[in-house]
Parts: sequence; C-alpha cells; structure tokens
Amino acid sequence: MALDREAVSRWIASYERVWRERRAADLGKLFTDDATYRASPSAAPIRGIDAIRRWWAAETDPAEEWLLGSEVLAVDGDVAVARLEVRYAAPDPRRYLDLWILSFAPDGRCRSFEEWYWTPEFYA
Repeated sequence: MALDREAVSRWIASYERVWRERRAADLGKLFTDDATYRASPSAAPIRGIDAIRRWWAAETDPAEEWLLGSEVLAVDGDVAVARLEVRYAAPDPRRYLDLWILSFAPDGRCRSFEEWYWTPEFYA
C-alpha cells in the first residue's frame, strides 16, 4: 500500500469506527501484531496487539458521547502526522487537541502509534 494523506485519513476513519463501536477485537485490522501504542508522550508504550486490546477495552466508556475531527498534516515514507480534535459531550464535557504520530507497515496497518494531547481548557 502506498502511504499518502488519503490512506492515512481512511485509517483514522477506521480507527474512529472501531472506537465508536467499542470493537477492541477488531484492532488487529488496524495494528500489527507487534505494534506499540503510546497514549501520551510520558506514557510507557503498550506493546503488542493483545496488550493494546486489553488497554483499549478498559479505556473506552459506553456512556461517552464524542465528536472527532482530523486533518493529516504530513506523510513521509511510512510515517504520518495528524491533528485531531475530540470533543466529549457526555458524561464529562471536555475537549482534546491531539497530534498523532503514526508509523505504518507495508500492509497499511499501524506499527507505532504515539499520541500527544493537549486540553486547552486546562490552560485557560
């Protein structure tokens, strides 16, 4: 698969669907078996698809209502950077501005996910 902005946008849309539908079992379609997932710049990476599934299942809340917007900023080789905005409406209204640094395998699955988030309201 040739990595370009459109391919990364499709991957983000698939990630959003899996997240929205809380289908942690489907993460293997998005991540390689040996993928690493770093939920914040200071977090230790979660290693391997099984560990990512467990973490993800524990972190998703069926009561959450949210909207996600995204823009792919750059693609260079197998690495992409995207800017995202996530607005949670319920049960706890909040807003996150994120940068995702993604590294992809040739089959289009992510092998490295790193999230840098910022909560603007915290600094207001």
